[in-house]
Amino acid sequence: MSLECGIVGLPNVGKSTLFNTLTRAQVPAENFPFCTVDPNRGVVEMPDPRMTQISEIVKPKKQVPTTVTFVDIAGLVKGASEGEGLGNQFLSHIRSVDAIAHVVRCFESSEITHVLGEVDPLRDVEIIDLELCMSDLDLVKKRIQRIEKLAKSGNAEARAELHFLELASAHLSQGKPLRKLSEISQYSEREQFVTAKPLLFVANLAESDYPVLGEKAKAWLQVLEQKAHEESAPLISMSISLENQLSQLKSDEDRSFFLEEYGISEPGLNRLIQTAYKLLGLLTFFTAGEKEVRAWTLERGQNAQAAAGRIHSDFARGFIRAEVTGFGDFLACGGEKGAREKGLLRAEGKEYIVQDGDIMHFRFNV
Repeated sequence: MSLECGIVGLPNVGKSTLFNTLTRAQVPAENFPFCTVDPNRGVVEMPDPRMTQISEIVKPKKQVPTTVTFVDIAGLVKGASEGEGLGNQFLSHIRSVDAIAHVVRCFESSEITHVLGEVDPLRDVEIIDLELCMSDLDLVKKRIQRIEKLAKSGNAEARAELHFLELASAHLSQGKPLRKLSEISQYSEREQFVTAKPLLFVANLAESDYPVLGEKAKAWLQVLEQKAHEESAPLISMSISLENQLSQLKSDEDRSFFLEEYGISEPGLNRLIQTAYKLLGLLTFFTAGEKEVRAWTLERGQNAQAAAGRIHSDFARGFIRAEVTGFGDFLACGGEKGAREKGLLRAEGKEYIVQDGDIMHFRFNV
């Protein structure tokens, strides 16, 4: 699937290093603003322990995980919505993604300059928020100019849209993102607005804040936690520098020792990828056999026929039924055979709404 999560933030907050770490692709990550001009895209494997558990039962020849696509977008600066720092170009890149991971700097460094001179996570977040709001406000005003005459002529659709756009304009003028406007869910073209996109925050901490957070880091995180709560957005805290070092270790033993040394229970990257996946409104279903155990991506709320189509268009076109076992039942019964014997393998029609973790086998005829 083509859904993408864009990585945004001010310059020099760790966006490109995070992208490098996620994808192990060596894009530039230098200590100067606008190092990343054209967006880099990377497809990242989704860490999912359920695949290992299914494979321990099925013992396939190979495992094929599902993926998430991340986009590294250049740093925005104050005035971006008015073209500062090539802001209009970078804002258009954000407009093309489906969700936003906002990286916020929560570390001090004499080697990596802060674009505004000193670290202040809340100020940094508010700068990006304002620029995105102003960019959307400009879009709203242009749309109002285009349909205002049609709305005044009595066109019902245009009048309804104008009403929404006037609400959106007032909302954005106060520096409030459109995701907090309840009416946005009914607007058919909401994906064009950057402030309507799902959001998560990534707090980038110093290596020295592991395993025990320093006082400044605690204060910065507390402020960000409050902001994330106000936005109803997830917050992932990590040291991107440490995560980058961890990603370069080859053996499981070395990685385990590294995590233990820094008091990290789970790589922050895993939490980020999993959170971005959910933020994009995605779920995973599995197919399992001797040849392979494969994870498939599906949008939440889609049915069994759509899931069949993810595998092959013929599966959807000639759909007869889906044989479905819930993940928990699959494990408890030791696989499909045990689930069938206990009556826990279900025959579902094309309108069945797929659940996260379903193990599915499709019957079709073309």
